[in-house]
Formats: sequence, structure tokens, C-alpha cells
Amino acid sequence: MIDACDKRSILGSRATDRMSVADFLREAEALRRLLFKEERAAGPRALTELRDHMNAQLRADIMKVQQQLQKLKNGVFRFQEQLMDVRPSPDVIDKLKETMTDIENSISVFKDTQHQRYEICFCRDVLSRSFLSNTRLSSFEELLKEERTFSQEICAFEKKMDSWSLPVKAEVRRPRSDEKSDWRNLPPELTALQTFLQQTGGRHGGWDEFDHHSFLKVWTKHGGKPSFRREARLYLPGRTEEDVRLHEEWFVELRRLQERQREAIRKWRASKRREHELQRDRDEEPQEDEARRLLKQEEQRREESERLEAWRRHRTQQREEERQQRLRDQILQRRRAQEERRRQLELKLLVEAHARQKKEQEELRLLEEEAQEQAERQERQRQAAEGIRRFQERDSRRLEEKLQEKQSKEEEQSERLRTLDKLKEKVEAEVSRDPSRLWKLTKVWEERTKEIGPSGTGPMFQIFRRAVPSWRQDS
Repeated sequence: MIDACDKRSILGSRATDRMSVADFLREAEALRRLLFKEERAAGPRALTELRDHMNAQLRADIMKVQQQLQKLKNGVFRFQEQLMDVRPSPDVIDKLKETMTDIENSISVFKDTQHQRYEICFCRDVLSRSFLSNTRLSSFEELLKEERTFSQEICAFEKKMDSWSLPVKAEVRRPRSDEKSDWRNLPPELTALQTFLQQTGGRHGGWDEFDHHSFLKVWTKHGGKPSFRREARLYLPGRTEEDVRLHEEWFVELRRLQERQREAIRKWRASKRREHELQRDRDEEPQEDEARRLLKQEEQRREESERLEAWRRHRTQQREEERQQRLRDQILQRRRAQEERRRQLELKLLVEAHARQKKEQEELRLLEEEAQEQAERQERQRQAAEGIRRFQERDSRRLEEKLQEKQSKEEEQSERLRTLDKLKEKVEAEVSRDPSRLWKLTKVWEERTKEIGPSGTGPMFQIFRRAVPSWRQDS
């Protein structure tokens, strides 16, 4: 009889506890909604103030960085002018080395300052986010234990996707299940981002952390417009325009995958919340099982937080080691670049000395050739003068010979004329004029007049013609 009464009292107390738990959960849900409304009202105002403050700080940082870059640019231009106007000598080479070392030190200090500044901002951002998250979780811990459980599980789930290769695995449990989540059954929206990061060189796209965040500043300032590439070249002196374009394509694809991941997580949270509400409505387990489950979940959360803290310490140590390694690599790279520049400068001086020596040899050869040509011209002029003199002597001899020959011919001609005159004088006869001789008949006419016979006597058997001269008979 006592046992039956005890059982009824226990069952009544359990029913009362279940009702109080349900009331508590309803009250917690109402408080959560009220807090959410308050946060939504206060959020835009705080964000506006933070945006104005960040914009002013960003403009000041941009002005300061531009001044530092302009100073470095002027130093490089002065070094180039000195290098172009330099004349090789040990003092000048030492001076150029000092100038080059000063410029390298200025660039290194500038990059280290920017790295440290970015790391400080990044650490502040991480600490502020973690502080807000811890505060929010601690405020909900007593009011809404179930929601805290799922929030921690979702946070661990996000951390798991951010560090896919780490051995720590976040566990996502349902209220009545102890099985681990099967990562192979995740939707493609959640695995695509991690696969993309593994294939493209991590969360910075293969760039170092400082160059990537400089790219983000310029890209955010221009709102992703193509005009940002010109300004990005000023912040990324070691990157070409093609590198900036490829990194921009990578960043656009990363944002798209991140948006898909956030949308998938939001849907997953909504589905989990609905499942939890349905499961809570259908849950009829005894209070003892609920307490054991809550205790077990609390222990699991503590273990997960310890693993998460260990992973954070490991990640911080790993980042510090990576930063130290990057610094060592940068120092080694600067030394190699400095050695390469020194070697190029020495090679340039050797080439200039060789070119100067070759130029001197060429000038000496030209002088020798000019002297030889001058001597040859003088020799040709002498030979030409000698030939002209010989030709003039020959012409003068020939002229004298011709004059003598002409003179001898004239003398012969005059002698022949004298001889002819003498012969004419010997054979010349003097004949007197007889004008009456013109009126006398010639002998032929007289003969013709003598032989004229009677006319009309007998037939004429021939016709008398004029005689043909003897000089025409042969023709």
C-alpha cells in the first residue's frame, strides 16, 4: 500500500516537474525573442557609428600609407637617377650600396608595420567576436540550455569546415542519438568551399596575408568595380595586373561559395530548430533520463570546449610559427635580392668597362686607318703630280716636234713654190692679142662650105648626124 502511494506521489511530482520545465522553456523562448528584438533595434545604430569610425580611420590610414609609398617612390627614383648618371669608382659603388640598403630597410619597415597592424586588428576582431559569443552563450546558459547546446554544436560545425584537415571533429547530436555526424553525407554546398580552398591555395588564394588584405581594402573601397585594379597596383607593387585579375576571379568565386555555405547552414539551423521543437513536443521521457542526458551533454560540451581551446592554442602556435617562417623567408629573399642586385651592378660595371675599352680600341683603330688613308692619299697625290709632270714633259716634247715638223713642212712648201716659180719663169711665153681672130672662120667650117653639092640630086641613103665625141664613145 505504501509502495503504491509512493509511486503515485513520484509520478505526480514528475508530472509537475514536466509542467514546470515546459513553462520554463516557454518563458525562455519569450525572453529570447525579446532579447532578439532589442538587439535588432540597437544593432543598426551601433553599426552606423562603427562604420563612420572605421571610414575615418580608413581614410587616415590611406593618407598615411600613400605618403609613405610616395616617400619610398621618390627614394627609388633618386636611386635610379644616381644609377644612370654614375661613373664607375669604388666610392660611388659604396654610396650606391648604402642608398640601396636604406631603401630596402625602409620598404621592410613599412611591410613589417603593416603586417603588425593587420595582425593587431585581426586579433582584436577575433577577441571581440569571441567575447560577444561567450557573453551571449553565458546569458543563455541558464535560460535556454537546449539552444546553447545546438549553438555550440553549430559553432563546432563551422570551425570544422574552416579547418577541414585538423583531426578534431565536431559532434552534432540529436537529443536521442549518440552517433557522430557523417561528414561524407554533407550537402555539396558545405563541402564545395573547403574543396575550393584546398585546390586554390587556402583562404588567401595562394597570396600572403598582407597582400590579400590589401586587395580586400581596395576591392571593398571600389565596391568590386574594375576600376579598383589601377589603385590595387599601388598597394601591391609585387603583383602584375594579370595576378590581380585572377585573384579577383578567385575572390568572387569564394564569396559565392561562402554565400551558398551560409545559406545551407541557415537552412540546416532552421531544420534543426524545427526538429528540436517537434522532438521536444513528442518527448515523454522521465525526468531522470533528461537529467542524465543534460549532464552528459554538459560533460560533452566541456570536453568539446577543451578540445576547441587546445585546437585554438595549437592554431595560434602554428600561425606564429608560420609568421616566423615567413619572416625568415622574407629576410632570406631580401638577402638574395640584394646579392642579385649587387651582382648585376658589378656585371653592369664590367660591361661598361668592357664597352669603354672596346670604344677606345675602336677609336684608336679609326685613327690608325685615317692616318693610313692620309698617307695613301699623299702617296697618290705625289704619284699623280709625278704623272702630270711626265705627261706635261711628253706633251711639250710632242708640241716641239710638231712645231718643228710644221716648220720643216712650211720650209719644204716654200722651197717647192720657189722651184715652181723658177720653172714658170723658164717656160712662160709672151703672146700678143689678135682681136680679128675671133671673126675668122674655123678650118672645119671652111671645109664644110667646100663640100656642099647640088641639091635634090639622087636619093639619100644616109642621114648625117653630129659626130659623137671620143670621150663619149666608150660609154
